[in-house]
Amino acid sequence: MADTRFRRSHNGCRLLMALCVPAGVLLSGCAKTTDPVAPGDPPVTANDIPVITPGAAGQLCDMIAGQMPDWRGQDATMSKIEFNATVQDWAARNRGVNVAVMQNRSVIDEVTTAHCPKVRSDTVAALQTPDLASALVGW
Repeated sequence: MADTRFRRSHNGCRLLMALCVPAGVLLSGCAKTTDPVAPGDPPVTANDIPVITPGAAGQLCDMIAGQMPDWRGQDATMSKIEFNATVQDWAARNRGVNVAVMQNRSVIDEVTTAHCPKVRSDTVAALQTPDLASALVGW
């Protein structure tokens, strides 16, 4: 009985984190500034998008693999929320990677296919989605 209460409490905390992390990311872009912006600033190019290093890719694989047992045993919608929180946590730990994900959500599939194909295929099955990019919301 105590184990069930702990699991429910633990899942509730993870749900709260999964909802708060995206809100924090969105609100961080609402900073007020009085600095003038020059008209005609150049647009962001492919050269400006951060590269996902092999170390960062390995970290993503490890983070996803660590969550996999929980995702297999729960509702796909809840698993997708937690997957999003995991990817956002990973992106925050690897400064600037969130820009790469925002520019191209399929970069998550590319990275996991190259660095941990088994983890990727297990995650796709657990999330009941055709690919990982489809499970990302708000990027």
